[in-house]
Amino acid sequence: MKDISLHIMDIVQNSIVAGADKISVDLKVQGDPQMLILEIQDNGKGMDEEFIREVTDPFKTSRTTRNVGLGIPLLVQSANMAGGGLKIKSEPGKGTDLQARFIVNHIDRIPLGDIPETIKMLIMANPNISWTIRFSSPNDDFELDTDELKQHLEGVSIANNNVLEWIQNTISGGIKLVYGGVLDEVN
Repeated sequence: MKDISLHIMDIVQNSIVAGADKISVDLKVQGDPQMLILEIQDNGKGMDEEFIREVTDPFKTSRTTRNVGLGIPLLVQSANMAGGGLKIKSEPGKGTDLQARFIVNHIDRIPLGDIPETIKMLIMANPNISWTIRFSSPNDDFELDTDELKQHLEGVSIANNNVLEWIQNTISGGIKLVYGGVLDEVN
């Protein structure tokens, strides 16, 4: 995968398949050296300890359509190449918390990609899921909560094109606000 937005799309699809109706996507820059931390949490069906140990193997998958699952192994590879790593916490019936870490200034850190478009597409395709999107850095914080947004829409669907365009633009502004000057690709 060539950027973080594609990893987000893939991992969130796993959450959706696992039956999650609450998904949060957090991107944080913190620490010394500065780390970019991608955390995706869901309330899906979760995984047992044995499956967690095997989930980084591309030939271990819960899919029935094919016997290869590359999403998590590719995320592990991207994180490791950038001096980071991957942690997964999960419990059957309680959901999953996945955290990938990348050294911000590492030459092999993949770019963010089009996070606003990715989030817009995920919300458009899954309007009934409660989404929380957070960005944080030493500079600032940003949060978009679709449950809060739905309260202000007064019956207008969150999948309405105008609402989706607003979400995309708001997320784009949030990325610039939080990461401007911290992550080189948004300068």
